[in-house]
Amino acid sequence: MPLQTFRYAACGGANTLLDIFIFFISYNYILDKQNLDLGLFVFKPHIAAFIIAFCVSFPVGFLLMRNVVFTESTLHRRVQLFRYFVLVIICIVLNYFFIKLFVEQFHIYPTIAKVITTLIVVTFSYLTQKKFTFKVETNNG
Repeated sequence: MPLQTFRYAACGGANTLLDIFIFFISYNYILDKQNLDLGLFVFKPHIAAFIIAFCVSFPVGFLLMRNVVFTESTLHRRVQLFRYFVLVIICIVLNYFFIKLFVEQFHIYPTIAKVITTLIVVTFSYLTQKKFTFKVETNNG
């Protein structure tokens, strides 16, 4: 296994476990499986838990990917951050879609739905980060 793949698996795995743990704690204990009413918006507990977990896993994930996994990237930090942010937005949409689908349509327990969703999104994310977000630009000139 290439070192970069191992580092991605280790860092991504640790960040994913952190994300799932925060999701679980948020859903079961912070939100107590209740809707989160913010006045203008009311979030179902599984969606609110996802948002809470994201607020922690986004910055942790970027720092790990940039400083541990894709250290040879030749792109400027701001470009990496922007691309990472775009990827994360896509991943949020995928997470939202799959969590809603699995919980509300397939009636899968929210934490299990989160794990299944994570497996799908992580595969997409790795390929995108390697080829786009933290790519190594080659000078062919």
